[in-house]
Amino acid sequence: MSLMGIDVGTSGCKAAVFSADGELLGQAYREYPIDRPAPGQAELDAHRVWRDVQSAIREAVSGTSSDPVSAISVGSLGEAVVPVSADRRILGPSLLNADARGATYLPALSEGLDARRLYEINGNTLGNHYSLTKLLWTREHQPALYGETFKFFHWGACVSFLLGGEPLVDYCLANRTLLFDLTRGAWSDELACWAGADLEKLPAVVPPGTVTGTVSDAMADALGLPKGVQLVSGAHDQCVNALGCGAISEGQAMLGMGTVFCVAPVFSHRPAAHLMIPQGLNTEHHAAPGRHLCFIYNEGGALLKWYRDTFASEEHRVAQREGRNVYETLLKEIPDRPGDLLVLPHFSPTGPPEFIADSSGLILGLRLETLRGEILRALMEGAVYYLRSCLERLPETGIRVDEFRAVGGGSHSDAWLQICADIFGRTLVRTAMPEGGALGAALLAGAATGIYHSVEEATAIAVQTGDRFEPNENGVALYRERYARYLTLWPQLRSILRPPLP
Repeated sequence: MSLMGIDVGTSGCKAAVFSADGELLGQAYREYPIDRPAPGQAELDAHRVWRDVQSAIREAVSGTSSDPVSAISVGSLGEAVVPVSADRRILGPSLLNADARGATYLPALSEGLDARRLYEINGNTLGNHYSLTKLLWTREHQPALYGETFKFFHWGACVSFLLGGEPLVDYCLANRTLLFDLTRGAWSDELACWAGADLEKLPAVVPPGTVTGTVSDAMADALGLPKGVQLVSGAHDQCVNALGCGAISEGQAMLGMGTVFCVAPVFSHRPAAHLMIPQGLNTEHHAAPGRHLCFIYNEGGALLKWYRDTFASEEHRVAQREGRNVYETLLKEIPDRPGDLLVLPHFSPTGPPEFIADSSGLILGLRLETLRGEILRALMEGAVYYLRSCLERLPETGIRVDEFRAVGGGSHSDAWLQICADIFGRTLVRTAMPEGGALGAALLAGAATGIYHSVEEATAIAVQTGDRFEPNENGVALYRERYARYLTLWPQLRSILRPPLP
């Protein structure tokens, strides 16, 4: 019996079917836009996303009748939630973590609870990118919608519920609300009281890899699935990505190269709050039991999508008509070696350690003779510089990284992986299946339903490593000087954006 993993991301969704030994039997991808109804707002049309998820499922299973799907699990983007009625109807849009709505609640929240206490319970520091402030905003500004909502589901839990499962959410996604008790594995009454939040509006929590029901007969007929397919709780997309690339042991780290670039080191202990808070680092359950992850992240693939839509929109339209991947064409234009352009990748609110919301992207060094391929390479480099600046502070927490496992759309690019190896000065291993999120979700489904005895066995059987990218001595030397200049960009831009008071 085959297994389906679904990965619902910020800009697209993938459904993939795998055999028990990890062979890809069918897959489909659908891209959808981020709606920006007003400055500072960013949301997904939840109805559109759900239609695209269903379409991807139909296509992915269309050629798998000889090895029918027996179980499904869903990984998804983290903080965004979907208002859903008790009769499984989507009621409104899904506000993304970059949406500024809810920021006005932060001052009062910060006064009501010490940052260290919040971290001790939840493993996160206060910020507007979590679900909590969006829930508070919806309750105040859209009371009719809030009142009609049965549960606010994170996307992984939402898809499972709409397919016919029970109203449940996994530990990892629950953690993205700021209302979850990491140690107890339950919603926190203390945090709900602090925030004035309604826990009854949230689904009950279960560990990743828990059977949550079966696909309804009506949905099975509509999607081309067999009857009785089991539904299994998934996890935050970075967590299933880590599982899908085999990063389940302490010292390993997943490098997820999707819309957001994310380094997720694996560790078994919980570092103390006073070590993690200064670095802006969280602690979250891994999809693999008994382990934790933290997330070092910022924009990655989103920068290339901006480049595509800004500098190559016509090529993209032609490629879509012809069924080609436009990035394969665009990446052929990048120079073979580092150039003189520097990019500060603050095109949206940044990740750790500062979570800067009032910066902006910067491309330094443009000249009339600058070619667009040079800009593309500089965007790729800027995304990696950002991660390196965070990784250099990781030893202070006691978390180590001995090996990087690269997954996600960006990991298809040899050039980008070599850039990563040269800037990090470390070896990267690409997995044979770059789409680790869908595979990781499928492995969770298999472990929960007895296909595998454990997630450890699942990864040993199904996860295969591919190419290795070693640091190039010349590239490391060239990037050492450019990285030093990169580190000066934000301090100088900050002095312009925030001039000193007279």
